[in-house]
Amino acid sequence: MTIVFKVSDNVQKKMIEFYKDSFRDKVPPYAIFQAQSADVIITLYQSGKAMFQGVSADIEANIWKDQEMHLNQRNIDLEIKNNEKKKNSKYEDKESFLNISAIGSDEVGTGDYFGPIVVTATYVSKDKILFLNDLGVKDSKVLTDDKIKKIAPEIIKNIPYCTYTLNNQDFNKYNKMGYNMNKIKAILHNKVLYKMKSTTNDHYDKIVVDQFVYPKKYFEHLKEATNKVTDITFTPKAENKCLAVACASIISRYIFLNEMDKLSDAIHIPLPKGSGENADDIGVEIVQKYGIDKLNDVAKVNFKNTDKIKNKMA
Repeated sequence: MTIVFKVSDNVQKKMIEFYKDSFRDKVPPYAIFQAQSADVIITLYQSGKAMFQGVSADIEANIWKDQEMHLNQRNIDLEIKNNEKKKNSKYEDKESFLNISAIGSDEVGTGDYFGPIVVTATYVSKDKILFLNDLGVKDSKVLTDDKIKKIAPEIIKNIPYCTYTLNNQDFNKYNKMGYNMNKIKAILHNKVLYKMKSTTNDHYDKIVVDQFVYPKKYFEHLKEATNKVTDITFTPKAENKCLAVACASIISRYIFLNEMDKLSDAIHIPLPKGSGENADDIGVEIVQKYGIDKLNDVAKVNFKNTDKIKNKMA
């Protein structure tokens, strides 16, 4: 997986400080630095573009997307979407699944330090397309949380769906067993897709999944699964090309927001989204109030935030 976007000057400074202990000796031409963090290689170029390459590139990139939003009010995902739409309009049109009956799945929470991972699959038939367009269905990442809370219940009432929520305790348990984020995502996508496919008697033209890993690797992650869905069309930015995936992303986000509220109420501390510095500060507050073990109940402890929280507590 490779993710590239341009970062602001103030975020560049934070990146240099953050990765300085992981710098590689050899630097590519026109690069300020190249560093390695676990299974991800990070390169910052003089042009201001940052490139993240590796299995968990999306997780690493989300750290700096959050910083851009926090410090500069920049929505990097929206900028990338708009740029790709301008440059690749023919490609987008060619791979559009907006006017077919489809099953689609999407997940939320994989870049958030606090809260669960929620994966949902939906079935959207052709006769529901106009209703969903009128409702304003699109990728959940470009909708406000208020908008999601408004339209998600309408989608849930009118569109067949199934969902799975992986709480933090189970995520941390699987991570200790050696399951990386992409393996966990593949298992959960397969789980909801199989259930959706098994309970849908109506015709569907495609099963569409946003491509977060190469198909071969996706199915390698499922080698131990008893029931597998294999007739999948993998495509980048699927939530913009398929209403079933867009609906899945909205329902997943809606459930995620509700679960975050429940967790916040349970510990009497408002939990932030994302994995930026505010997550570190709240993590310190949680540890001070409940002890370090409490993070296992509310956070993904393999994220770098945990080490930063421990350092702040030292």
